[in-house]
Amino acid sequence: MTAPFGARLDDVVVHFGKSHRVLQNGTMIRDDASTALDGASLTIRPGVITGVLGRNGAGKTTMLSLLAAFTRPTSGTVVVGPEGEQEDPWENPWITSGTQLVRESGDLMTDEKVSTSLKYYADMRPDWSAETAERLLDLFEVDVRKNPSALSRGKRSAIGATIGLATRAPLTIFDEVYLGMDAPTRYAFYDELLADYAEHPRTILLSSHLVEEVERLFEDVVVIDRGRVLLAESADEMRARGFSLTGSKDAVERIAGDRRVLHRQQLGATVQVTLEGALGDDELAVARGAGVEVGSVPVQDLFVRLTSPGSVLP
Repeated sequence: MTAPFGARLDDVVVHFGKSHRVLQNGTMIRDDASTALDGASLTIRPGVITGVLGRNGAGKTTMLSLLAAFTRPTSGTVVVGPEGEQEDPWENPWITSGTQLVRESGDLMTDEKVSTSLKYYADMRPDWSAETAERLLDLFEVDVRKNPSALSRGKRSAIGATIGLATRAPLTIFDEVYLGMDAPTRYAFYDELLADYAEHPRTILLSSHLVEEVERLFEDVVVIDRGRVLLAESADEMRARGFSLTGSKDAVERIAGDRRVLHRQQLGATVQVTLEGALGDDELAVARGAGVEVGSVPVQDLFVRLTSPGSVLP
């Protein structure tokens, strides 16, 4: 197999929708374009599973499309490939043959049988595993003799997941591929992804709004917010960004000090706050002595708090 692909974005800007129109008096004006990415810089480590998180419209899909050469940046640079051999993916057959972007639809031929689409991917992807594809389609109970239009949304999503795993591309990107799947199918997909990744290492990017379900898979995390890369670090580093305190109002506020509060809620005399940073050993002892519970914060909660309107990383 080809070595896992890494990727790098340097100061990437992507504008969409710029147009010109002529007024009745003959004056030509230019309508402003919408900005999907605004100076995004990022390094994707090869050979790891990276979670790509962002609210709707944050720029996630645009960034993933750049890596797969579905979109070209307005400015800035994008390179993809093995370490030491990274190249611009745009109109680059060597890079694109090793990159598989899977969207919810699976990008299937709508007027052809599913088996025809599978044959197309098998011919296009040098590391394609027919055995893996057959096993997964059987697991997900997909009839390849049918056209995609005759299948449920969940079955079409399962085909997309199958294609992503069976290609074994050095850079495999799943963009909200779980949409339409029921819970058992989603969890089967997560288990299959981990098992195949362990046996056939490559770089996997996983974009999902179901952060609580998939965060166990993440080795690295990228958070896109309003067209910019808010953070890109290991999942452990992100988890270490915050902690919670639960207890009496006075004790919690005393221990919290002047730390940045990411979230606060109160029920009667009990207060829970989510704070940025970590407690030292002495502070932990003080918290225990005051009857304050110290907890970890899931990646999903940190993502929600850090991307809330008005929230800015220091």
